[in-house]
Amino acid sequence: MKKLLSILLAVVLAAGAAACSSSGQSAQSSSAAQSSANASSGDGDFSQPVTLKVGVNGTDFRLWDSLNQRLKKYNITLEPVSFADYVKPNQALADKEIDLNAFQTEIYFKTFIKQHGLNLVSLGYTFIAPMGIYSQKIKDISKTPDNAKVAIPNDATNGGRALILLQTAGLIKLDGKDTVTPTTKNITDNPKNLQFVSMESVQIPRSLGDVDIACINTGAATDAGLSPAKDAIVRESAKGDSAKNYYNVIAVRPEDKDKPVFKKILEVYQTDETKKVIDEIYKGAAVPVW
Repeated sequence: MKKLLSILLAVVLAAGAAACSSSGQSAQSSSAAQSSANASSGDGDFSQPVTLKVGVNGTDFRLWDSLNQRLKKYNITLEPVSFADYVKPNQALADKEIDLNAFQTEIYFKTFIKQHGLNLVSLGYTFIAPMGIYSQKIKDISKTPDNAKVAIPNDATNGGRALILLQTAGLIKLDGKDTVTPTTKNITDNPKNLQFVSMESVQIPRSLGDVDIACINTGAATDAGLSPAKDAIVRESAKGDSAKNYYNVIAVRPEDKDKPVFKKILEVYQTDETKKVIDEIYKGAAVPVW
């Protein structure tokens, strides 16, 4: 009888433990579900804390730290997730691994989602980061040698952007058939017989010693310790209709664009306080465009 009672007691205790474990898991699931529900709420109730993952390039999170300070009153926290390339952030957003991203120009974004069949939209503009031409061998673009090796980004939009910049600098001429994403096939005049080397944007700064000049995006340049305002020998204009193609955007999934949480993030981003932070961090390398 004692053995039977012991067995019954063990069964009861095990069942109780299982029930407690199940209850704890349910509570955690409920909490996560509540956070998700609050993020997708249509009533603008910010009483429950929400953490959203934002995909970025690089590891300088000072701008996001500033935003988080100002988003505290709305119980919103943005958790930066760093990516090493310009491909994965959009795919991760489409796959719901992150909630938004902020790293790309509008023209790159439109081209990428079209080519990859992704259903993503722009939440709003952030800043323009003018591309620059850099060199460790010359200080005057007119001194570019014949047969010079020129590094340009290997994606269509940034590669085209680089060629347009090289045309502006007087090194080549384009046929004008594609005013946004031209390729080397659109070059009609190359008097110095420039030799183009295509590579990942983020890899170009590391290759400066192997080429004569390089067209580098601002983000890649600053991450490599370059100062666009001081080190670039030629920079894009931040003004004009053509510059709008290079405005950076915050991207989201379409079902999130009109939700109060995402609207609040954009509202807090597009403020004079953010302009001050951008000026402090980038020191003229990035120009707010809202």
